[in-house]
Amino acid sequence: MLYRRIQTRQASIALVETRNDGFPVLFLHGNSSSSDVFVRQFESHLASRHRLIALDLPGHGASDDAADPKTAYTIPGFANTVVEVLDALAIDHLAIVGWSLGGHIGIELLERDPRIAGLMIMGTPPVSRGIFGMLRGFQPQFDLTLTTKGRLTRREMDRLARLCFGEAPQHGLREAIARTDWRMRKIMGHGLMMGSGVDQRKVVEHCPVPLAVVNGEREPFARLDYLAGLDYANLWDGQCHVIPAVGHASFLEAPDQFNVLLGRFIDDAAAFAVLNQASDLGRRHG
Repeated sequence: MLYRRIQTRQASIALVETRNDGFPVLFLHGNSSSSDVFVRQFESHLASRHRLIALDLPGHGASDDAADPKTAYTIPGFANTVVEVLDALAIDHLAIVGWSLGGHIGIELLERDPRIAGLMIMGTPPVSRGIFGMLRGFQPQFDLTLTTKGRLTRREMDRLARLCFGEAPQHGLREAIARTDWRMRKIMGHGLMMGSGVDQRKVVEHCPVPLAVVNGEREPFARLDYLAGLDYANLWDGQCHVIPAVGHASFLEAPDQFNVLLGRFIDDAAAFAVLNQASDLGRRHG
């Protein structure tokens, strides 16, 4: 494994990547989490076949807090930082695996970054702008307020950890919530309600890039019926995948099942990238 830091305009970003030259896959974690949440993927056979990369978003994990929180802690602001990291890594095509907040960032990037050859989202409803779009995509429950609250009590952190990571949080993920810049949750939540960023529903209904949708059967935040009812432009496998008996972090709670899906998806994204490159070459010489 290779650990490094990349300086961006908003923060010094910590990341980890596998040491190989396979197809690049960028993992984007969720609200109040860190790159450590993807440990089951980095410990799997996928790490020997592909170039897996996971970063800590500004205000999370080992990355710095943002220099300008009001700008950085929004979906477009996070996406800007990810673009800077990809530029620094000189990546020209990749797949993105986005969990929860990371999935929203991935959808934002679909609209603006042609390097993306595939996006897998988990626990992420692609919502229309504003409060009514959020109400359609998210389950109306009190616990959802924890994801947009500033300072959390220890009891609230424990509750959020169980909701996000399952009944037995591992690998310091409970501590990741405590470390997160408390300003981030409030700013990010306000931005979503005010409609900052792209209309995510429109993006997934029009973007031709393969989009995989994978959730746990017990998903606590996103409405699974809403996700199943969207008119996707290119839904991978022609269906939304639901992994039985797990919740928000299906990739952590059921890694064997999840990694089989992820491996197939990465192969398809790599093939899509090759086709796109061939098509671009043909247009230039046509």
